[in-house]
Amino acid sequence: MQLRNRVGMPNSVAEQGTVTVGRHVFGTDFVIIAGPCAVESEEQLLESAHAVKHAGAQMLRGGAFKPRTTPHSFQGLGERGLDILKLARAETGLPIVTEVMDARQLESVLDCADILQVGSRNMQNFTLLKELGRVDRPVLLKRGMSATLDEWLGAAEYILAGGNRRVILCERGIRTFGTSTRNTLDLGIVPLAKERSSLPVIVDPSHATGRTDLVIPMSLAAVAAGADGLLVEVHPDPPHALCDRDQQITPQAFGELVRRVRDLVAFLGNGDATSEHAR
Repeated sequence: MQLRNRVGMPNSVAEQGTVTVGRHVFGTDFVIIAGPCAVESEEQLLESAHAVKHAGAQMLRGGAFKPRTTPHSFQGLGERGLDILKLARAETGLPIVTEVMDARQLESVLDCADILQVGSRNMQNFTLLKELGRVDRPVLLKRGMSATLDEWLGAAEYILAGGNRRVILCERGIRTFGTSTRNTLDLGIVPLAKERSSLPVIVDPSHATGRTDLVIPMSLAAVAAGADGLLVEVHPDPPHALCDRDQQITPQAFGELVRRVRDLVAFLGNGDATSEHAR
């Protein structure tokens, strides 16, 4: 039986630190991950990848497998999407963050991803979490739509208990009674999760708000709350995106976001977002 720390979580959760991915260290550097919600085509992803790298992103996100509310929505390109992500990494050098939805996809996604993302719908997919505990690859664990802090950290513990010590938490908003935004961004959870777990915590302002006009201000708020990085959706032509078009910002807007975030990170001194190590 594991000993419990003073706040009731297992010591394996409480005693984590940084997570290194290539030249980037979550928990030391301020890491910005950016790219489209979904891989739609080779042209779309490569344009996005070069644009976000030019603007200052350190990693590229893009979904090859997309869990959607209705089966009639775009579900992603699957294996073809993974091949396109690998091509983007080869061209830009950006590490890849992409979602794995099912343990049966794990082998294919491992061949592509530098970070395995667990989406909010799968935060308590315990079969998948146990499998991820056995792999030698960082895992970005999104908070479930209505998950408490204890439930979120409990999900992380499934991965840690399997032996995979590289877990990054991602706050992406929760479902509340509010209707003015897609979800409610819970910035209070950022310092609480860092205090309770010592795991790096990043914020996804795109899914949290569902509104392009709120992505930059909520990114700055996340920096002020002590987040270790951002996960931002960027698309070269948001109005024609195949999913989540209302929350994906343009490369130009992303460039402005990066500039303002870097200035605030430097002012607050809560991470390195400007050095060669973080670029």
